[in-house]
Amino acid sequence: MKRTASAIWNGTIKEGNGNISTQSTVLNKTQYSFNSRFAEGVGTNPEELIAAAHAGCFNMKLTLDLEAAGFKADTLETTSTVTLDNGTITRSDLVLKAKVPGITNEKFQEVAAGAKAGCPVSRALNLEMSLQAELVA
Repeated sequence: MKRTASAIWNGTIKEGNGNISTQSTVLNKTQYSFNSRFAEGVGTNPEELIAAAHAGCFNMKLTLDLEAAGFKADTLETTSTVTLDNGTITRSDLVLKAKVPGITNEKFQEVAAGAKAGCPVSRALNLEMSLQAELVA
């Protein structure tokens, strides 16, 4: 399987801007700029997209792993916070709130840790990451 995305950039780093499009067209000429990356400008940025990819991939891998262990999640809500430090993406911190009937916290933590390590985006990123996983009623 292969997926594609494209980016266009025009102008200087601070005054310029660009757009990003994906094969699925979920992103279709979506704006990005210096301000959307380093300030509070309108548009997306690479770190936000990496965070979204990591949270989404982790949820899918955790669902798969929970099902393999005999559990069905009602809800998995994950936030990824990606850190850009001195020009390098240094870490991704995952915070998970999950509703999984019938699972013990110990088993849940074990399966969640395995999903964090085994999700394709985690493996691709190959950077420092943390997981805070909480079962909710």
